[in-house]
Amino acid sequence: MARKRVTYRPSKAGATLGGVVGCVFVLIGLFAVIPTFGPFGILWTLVAAAIAVGNFYQAFGKKYLGPEIHIEEESPSSPARDPGSAEERLRQLQSLYDQRLISKEEYEVKRQEILEEL
Repeated sequence: MARKRVTYRPSKAGATLGGVVGCVFVLIGLFAVIPTFGPFGILWTLVAAAIAVGNFYQAFGKKYLGPEIHIEEESPSSPARDPGSAEERLRQLQSLYDQRLISKEEYEVKRQEILEEL
């Protein structure tokens, strides 16, 4: 099966909003959390700054290193399974027909598809 690389990138508006919210939290950290909680406030402010920078980078950056999702796709010319498994697929098809899970017409169509792949 062929693999297709898909990269997800948040919308520019969503990432910009995240950057603005991150900046608000940086200001809260500078004027409220650092004076009240000391070292925890510094950590708060640094994390908020990292969130803001990351979101603005996603919105306006040229390169994007985001999560990758691999989607398995079948190429139209290749069979769904290994060519050597045609016998197994025919047995499985016969079993489905014997159990009356598929009709005679469905059986014949699929059987022809499997045989054409040989």
